[in-house]
Amino acid sequence: MIFGMWDSTYFHLGPIPVDHLVVTEWVIIALIGIIGFFATRNMQMVPRGLQNAFEMIIIWTYEFFTQLMDKEHVAKKWAPLLTGFFLFILISNYSGLIPGASHIEGFQPPTSNWNVTATLALITAFSVQVAGFKEHGGHYLGHFISPSPLMLPLNIIEELAHPLSLTVRLFGNIFGEEMILAYMLFMVPFVVPTALMGLSLLLGAIQAIVFTILSASYIAAATGEGH
Repeated sequence: MIFGMWDSTYFHLGPIPVDHLVVTEWVIIALIGIIGFFATRNMQMVPRGLQNAFEMIIIWTYEFFTQLMDKEHVAKKWAPLLTGFFLFILISNYSGLIPGASHIEGFQPPTSNWNVTATLALITAFSVQVAGFKEHGGHYLGHFISPSPLMLPLNIIEELAHPLSLTVRLFGNIFGEEMILAYMLFMVPFVVPTALMGLSLLLGAIQAIVFTILSASYIAAATGEGH
């Protein structure tokens, strides 16, 4: 069962155990890389097929980030990371909808594990600080004591709350969805789970978009003129 095998180890790389979760992430990353390779290996001025689909995603995310952020060069710099977030989270969310996935021993969509969502959130938190320092230099530290030095503890708590919020939001939604699907597939094998899986397609996309938007907004706030 999916929820009974979370700690199953497939093999070891030296002293490091590699479990099913890591293998699933490798497969998803490899899938994104393969799609990117075939979409760009023979690029045409008038895109078709896979190139067209891939360019639509890139253009949509870049234009969205440009609108969200005050400075176009900031959006251009961080768009690859944010687009990578979107694609990884989207495919991770959808991996749990593979027919029979809930009954595959050791299988678990990566985003239904808080270790994965926490890692993504920490990457966002680190990127926010890097973006802020690159854009404003040492003056970026001033926002921690704005509008008054007395606000330092609250501003630090706010910065720490961002990755916590990202972690819990994504993990909670995907974990809860997987739990419901697993139990419904056990109790009512076809009718109800089919409807839930249709809803999961929408929710999986929404969660990927929300995580990416929030990450982009945090970077935008750190690089904006307000700092």
